[in-house]
Formats: sequence, C-alpha cells, structure tokens
Amino acid sequence: MRIKEVTLRHLQMKLKFPFTTSFGTFQDRDFILLEAKDENGNSGWGESVAFHSPWYSEETMKTNWHMLEDYLIPALLNQEITHPDEVSEVFSNIRKNNMAKSTIEGAVWDLYSQEKGVSLASALGGKKSKIEVGISIGIQDTASDLLRIIEKHVQEGYKRMKVKIKPGWDVDVMREVRKEFPDVPLMADANSAYTLEDIDTLKALDEFDLMMIEQPLASDDIIDHAKLQEAISTPVCLDESIHSYEDARKAIELGSCGIINIKIGRVGGLSESKRIHDLCESHHIPVWCGGMLESGIGRAHNVALTTLSNFIMPGDTAASSRYWEKDIITPEVTVEDGYITVPDKPGIGYEPDLETIESFTIEKKTYK
Repeated sequence: MRIKEVTLRHLQMKLKFPFTTSFGTFQDRDFILLEAKDENGNSGWGESVAFHSPWYSEETMKTNWHMLEDYLIPALLNQEITHPDEVSEVFSNIRKNNMAKSTIEGAVWDLYSQEKGVSLASALGGKKSKIEVGISIGIQDTASDLLRIIEKHVQEGYKRMKVKIKPGWDVDVMREVRKEFPDVPLMADANSAYTLEDIDTLKALDEFDLMMIEQPLASDDIIDHAKLQEAISTPVCLDESIHSYEDARKAIELGSCGIINIKIGRVGGLSESKRIHDLCESHHIPVWCGGMLESGIGRAHNVALTTLSNFIMPGDTAASSRYWEKDIITPEVTVEDGYITVPDKPGIGYEPDLETIESFTIEKKTYK
C-alpha cells in the first residue's frame, strides 16, 4: 500500500467528569486525530494520546503535531508499505517521539487490516472474541466519594478497580476501600509520586492484597523499582518506565517488576506493543493495556491489542459512556458485565462518525 494523503485534526472533547491524578486535574481532552488514505481512497485512523502538557511524558499534543507535520508524514507519504511493521523502519532515524509515531502507525495498521479483509485484532494475532475490562478512578475529594464511585462500577460489572494514589491519599484510603469491598480485584496507581524514602508507606499497602501497585517511583527508573520489588510482596507494575522492547527486557532482567502495563502510544505503536507482549509472555510476566482517556478511535486500537494471549489482566478500556456524552465512533464501545465484545469487521471495527468528529474539530490540515 501507499499512503497518498494524511489529514490531521485537533479535537477537543469534554470529559463527563473531571479526572484527577497525582499530576493534577483536567476536564477538557485535547488530542490529534489522524486519517490516512491509501491509493484506493480507503481511510485508516489513528489517535495521538499525548496530553496538552508534558506531565505524563515529554510529548505534548503540540509537539506531536510538529513531529507529524514536519517529519513523520513526509517520511511516510508515497512510501511502498507491505506490512505495518515497516513503519518503525521508516522512522528509525527519528529518536523517541513515540506518541507521534504511534499516531500514524495506528492508521497504517487500520488500513492494512482493511486491505486484508480482517479485523485489526486478527491482523495482530489476537484470538479473543471478548476482553475483560476494569475502570480507572481518579483522586476524589473524600474517601466516601471514592467508595460511592467504586460501588457504582462494581454494580456495572467492571472486573477490576484501579485507584489513583499519592502521598497523603494512600494507605488510609485503600484501607477504607478494602474494608468496604474485601473481594474486589483492586490495584493502586501512583504515577511516580513516591521515592524509596516512602518504602514504609508502600510496604503498608501489602496488607490489602492488591493486584499490583503501578509506577510508584520515578518515570525513568528501573533500578529503584527493583529494590522496591524485592522489599514488598505486592507486584510492581511498570508503566512510564517502559518505552520500548529494550526497556522491558532490561526491567525484566533486573527484577524491577512483576507486571507491565502496555500503552500503545507510550511504546511507539502496535508493532512495538506486540514485541513487548511476546517478550513478557516468554518470561511469564503478565501484561495489561492501560488507558490514556482515548476517544473511540484510540479505544478501538486498545481493544484489538488486548485480544493477544498474554493480556490476562483487565485493562483500562472502559465504555465510551464512562468518559464522553458522545463518542466519535459508531457504534460506541460498550461494556456488558465487565466485558467488551471484540468487533470482527475489517479494520478497527468501528465506523468513525465524521459529523461528530467535525463538531469537535478546532483545527484541520491535509497533506499530500
């Protein structure tokens, strides 16, 4: 296939509820939506998961637009591509910028699976017809508010609760949660809010039988995480520390974690996600798919990836209605009794709603 045309759109969608982590609070989600057309006029879709500010990683929506416009799109336009794995080779002389790379690589995977007449899940090698999903819950004003939200999602059938924590909102809060919900699969996500000086606090979380504690220490660390994992019984899950297959290999070798969260944008695309998945499976390290408050396009890519065999823990890919009054795909992603049914149509399996996309579009530019 050859990419003959690429359109970038800056979308702004309002979350149904403010989302708070140790980094801060926001309600408007700005992101880039990318549409790539091949020589037959077929469209493939990708989504940038970079935020407006560099608090999750060094990438932002604006830096992604710059990288796509000035480097990645020109490098890929009119190139002969026989398989999406080749996209990373085309971009091999461009360092990092994984979220920008993933945005256009995702669109190529969508086109490729359409061309083959198979679902994106099947093109990736996935076998599941439905996937388990959990929910991610931001920091709340009070523990009572948190308990009320958890109760709602338990009733909805979600298979796992992820609770954001930070110093001062950790042990006592998790104790309240565990007291109220003794059997609910539960994990804590720290978003790098702690250091080894907080090891006693992190050890105290062992009593709550958590599935994992996600990224407790620095985002660029795998050494201190190895020390922490040795000191606590709760599995450490690495998120921000893993940007590539090589990062995963080194973390596994050092014993820095017992679980890895694979986010497509963070590691540079579906091809690298699959490589990390295969590596972890060979070392008996479970993986799961984290969320980045994606619209339906990014959510569809997450659903497809999660069909791979070593995604044995519920991911963050909740229903569209959890975050948006109206999503930009039809049908929207829905959850029934804690499961998402994987679409079997060619490509991502959901139809982009162009009218709704245009209604959320702030800026649009096409490249040929």
